[in-house]
Amino acid sequence: MKKISVKTSHPYEVLIQRGGLAHCGEYISEVTKSRKAAIITDDIVEKLHLQTALDSMKAAGFECSVFVFPNGEQSKCLENLGKIYDFLCESNITRSDIIIALGGGVVGDITGFAAASYLRGVEFVQIPTTLLAQVDSSVGGKTAIDIAGGKNLVGAFKQPALVICDSDILKTLKSETLAEGMGECIKYGMIRDEKLFELMESKDLDTVDDIMDEMVYACIDIKRIVVEHDEFDRGERMVLNFGHTLGHALEGWYNYKGIAHGEAVAAGMCMITDRLAPQLSDRLRKVCEAYRLPTGSDIPMSELLPFCSKDKKNEAKDINYIICNEIGKGEIVKVPFTEFCRLMEG
Repeated sequence: MKKISVKTSHPYEVLIQRGGLAHCGEYISEVTKSRKAAIITDDIVEKLHLQTALDSMKAAGFECSVFVFPNGEQSKCLENLGKIYDFLCESNITRSDIIIALGGGVVGDITGFAAASYLRGVEFVQIPTTLLAQVDSSVGGKTAIDIAGGKNLVGAFKQPALVICDSDILKTLKSETLAEGMGECIKYGMIRDEKLFELMESKDLDTVDDIMDEMVYACIDIKRIVVEHDEFDRGERMVLNFGHTLGHALEGWYNYKGIAHGEAVAAGMCMITDRLAPQLSDRLRKVCEAYRLPTGSDIPMSELLPFCSKDKKNEAKDINYIICNEIGKGEIVKVPFTEFCRLMEG
């Protein structure tokens, strides 16, 4: 087992262990005195991994209630959040109990927000079941739901009590879901670690399990460092959004249904690199292609830029975007939004 200690305002550990799900009850019992838990998951993870988690929790003496919702981004909404609150109330979950997010990014985001707001705060544990969730959304404390105005616009910072990453779970993922997670992994290499980028260049989607444990550890450790420096996203943490300005615009253009987040991030990284750091385009495109990720989009930039105007990194009439002029060195650049539009359309 590998451990990463995240020293935020609410410190916690990330455990990286193959087969870790089967021991989750033991690990969770070490971060709570309660033996009452609410597990929140989706209908895909329910069939694949819920019983393993329940067996381990029961063996550790936990009484568990379970809430299952339909998989997909459309479930990260106010209506589903209300159902989760009702479930927690009906299950008599108190502030001394524990909530467990068993699933990918959607499950983690909405469960984390429910934990942050129900009874003004209940401890929760992240057990991410996708690569994207393991290396990105499960660590760092950002929780949110989507509203009609955009993605992740309502949320809270809520650090988990524990994160359990089981690489063996990732073997059950569809190839396109695994590829989506690689979009975020490539991002980490681009912004902070050229050796990590080179490691990923040495494999492809069919052989990435050979480096999975090392890669997941490296990605999470990069995020740990950034989050410890800027827990509440007021400065340095924006560097984690490399590829996201145009990526979120692509997701918005597709109404969050026609492109996966990691795919959009990969396309966004390539698009901004093509325009502002073309010397890196060839390497970035090749590694994205090796993991079956898109390297751009046919959507006219003029149709994407209005979505960029709603980016959470915007400040008044300015926008903060991220660019890498060297692999391993991400930089936050602040310009007037009109200048950003000129750069992207030029």
